[in-house]
Amino acid sequence: MRTRTWAPYALIAPTLVLMAIFLVYPIGSVVYYSLQRYNVTQPWKNGFAGLDNFTRMLFDDPLFWQSLAFSAKWVVVEVGLQLLLGLVLALIVNETFIGRGVARALVFSPWAVSGVLTTGIWILLLNPSTGIFQVLSEWGVGSPGTSVLGNPDTVFDALVVTELWRGVPFFAILLLADLQSIPKDLYEAASVDGASRWRRFTSVTLPHLKDAIILSTLLRAVWEFNNVDLIYTLTGGGPANQTTTLPLYVARQAVDSHNFGYGSALTVAGFLILLFFSIAYLRLSKFGSRA
Repeated sequence: MRTRTWAPYALIAPTLVLMAIFLVYPIGSVVYYSLQRYNVTQPWKNGFAGLDNFTRMLFDDPLFWQSLAFSAKWVVVEVGLQLLLGLVLALIVNETFIGRGVARALVFSPWAVSGVLTTGIWILLLNPSTGIFQVLSEWGVGSPGTSVLGNPDTVFDALVVTELWRGVPFFAILLLADLQSIPKDLYEAASVDGASRWRRFTSVTLPHLKDAIILSTLLRAVWEFNNVDLIYTLTGGGPANQTTTLPLYVARQAVDSHNFGYGSALTVAGFLILLFFSIAYLRLSKFGSRA
């Protein structure tokens, strides 16, 4: 009896050990260092700080609030546009037409490109001397030497377009998979009842896509909030910290300034924000419910 009782725990023990090593320990380390003064360039000041890092973050660091506000704006705009365009593409490639396989491959191809390669492509396209705007200026459209990444009025729009190219296929893939699981009988019954194409979309398609939309938007919101590679490579958080996200600010503090204590406090704040948002979003959206 004892062997049968302990057998299940013995079988899951390796997984629990790996989770403790790669998940629990890193989280615990970040929480520990968030309560410390730990700057490798000023070792004589290192030691227990209590909540000093969090007090500084909330009351004495305007760049924290600026980066948090930009992160929220970035997530809302990106996820909203990616969902809308991804849904449109999924509906298009779900139809039957000649060359549908090629169209699907073209739609999904940006998702297969790595983040660093994506930014490399767009750096070349947005280069003020050799990029697309230079070509347009030679055709009489715009002025030569236009730098959309260096202009505070256009840098956000340029980043949004760049990330849309990479992020829209994510929604298209997930929503297309769910579209193909909808029974055709429902559409036939709706057509017999005289439902218009729009009514079939709102009454049949969207209700069946509800959980897929909720899950994909939540995952993408978390990924976009933690986006570092694209913004760091294209703008470095500039101009004038205008495109600095919270994770990018963490990287500056921990990696560039070697202030691991304050960087850990910023990380804990970001983790708590995402945790609260995820729980609230799943509850308010009634994920898993058909109501």
